[in-house]
Amino acid sequence: MGVHRESTSSNQSNLESGYASGASSAGSLAAIILTKQHLKFLNNTLNNLEPIDILRWAKITFPNLYQTTAFGVSGLVTLDMLSKLQIETPSAPSIDAIFLDTLYHFQETLDLVEKAKARYPNVHLHVYKPEGVSTAAEFEARHGQELWKTNADLYDWVAKVEPAQRAYSDLAVAAVLTGRRRSQGAKRESLDIIEIDDAGLIKINPLAAWSFKQVDDYIKNNNVPYNKLLDRGYKSVGDWHSTEPVKEGEDERAGRWKGQAKTECGIHNKRSKYAQFLFEAEQKKLQEELAAKLGEVELTQERSEEIAA
Repeated sequence: MGVHRESTSSNQSNLESGYASGASSAGSLAAIILTKQHLKFLNNTLNNLEPIDILRWAKITFPNLYQTTAFGVSGLVTLDMLSKLQIETPSAPSIDAIFLDTLYHFQETLDLVEKAKARYPNVHLHVYKPEGVSTAAEFEARHGQELWKTNADLYDWVAKVEPAQRAYSDLAVAAVLTGRRRSQGAKRESLDIIEIDDAGLIKINPLAAWSFKQVDDYIKNNNVPYNKLLDRGYKSVGDWHSTEPVKEGEDERAGRWKGQAKTECGIHNKRSKYAQFLFEAEQKKLQEELAAKLGEVELTQERSEEIAA
C-alpha cells in the first residue's frame, strides 16, 4: 500500500468531468449519468450479487473510482477483495484508497494502517488531514480544546468533511466505495448499493447486505488484518473521544457518539447541511465584527463629548 500524501491544490483541474482513473493518466472523459430509473434498475440487479461481483462490476464501470476507508471491518473486507481482483486482472488499474486522518484516531487504528500497507502493497493510500495542521496540538492551537464538544458541527467540518471534499477535488473523484452496511442500523437500514449524494458524487456500498458476522467471518477466514480494539468489545471504530465498546444486543454503531442523537460523522450527511452551517457561521462572524466596530464608534463619540464638555 503505497502512500500518497495530501495536496493543498487540485492536481486534476484539467479534467472536465472528473472521471479519470486514480491510477492512470487518462484525459478528460464524459461524465457518467445515472437516471432515477437506471439507478433503481441497477440497485435491484446488484442487490442479488455478492460483494466481490459488485466490486468487479464497479471497477469496469467507473474509471475514476476510489475507496474511502477508516480501516473499519467493512473497509478491510473491501480492501482485501479489491486486492484479489487485482490479482485476477493485474493489467487493470488498481483502486486507490483515501484515508481521513482526523488526528484523533486510536493508536490501534494507526497501527492497523501500517499493517494494511504491508499486506496490500499494490494499493495507493492518499492521506488527508485537517487543513493547515498535522498534529492534534496544532489542531487545538487553531480550533481550541475539545472542539467535538464545544462545536460538533465545526469539528465534523474541519476534521472530516473539508478534508474529504479536498480529496475529492484534488483527485477528481466522482465515485467512491464505502464500507456502510444496513446491519449497522440507524440511517443505514435502508441503504442502497448505489447512491448519488447532493453534490453528484456516486457512492457504492458493496457490502450493504452483509451482517457483522459475515464481515467478521470473512476477516477470520481470509486472515485479513483488523483493529485489535475489536477484541476488546468495539465494533465500529472512529475517533478515540467519541467511540466506546458496545454491549451485548446493542447495534453495531451504538458505541459511536453514545448518549447523543448523532449517528453519522459528517461525510455521509448531506453536503448542503455544511454549506448552511458555514453560511450561518460567516453571518455570525460578520455580525460580531459589525457590533465591534459600532462599539468602537460609540466609544469614540463618548470620548469626543467628554472632551467637548
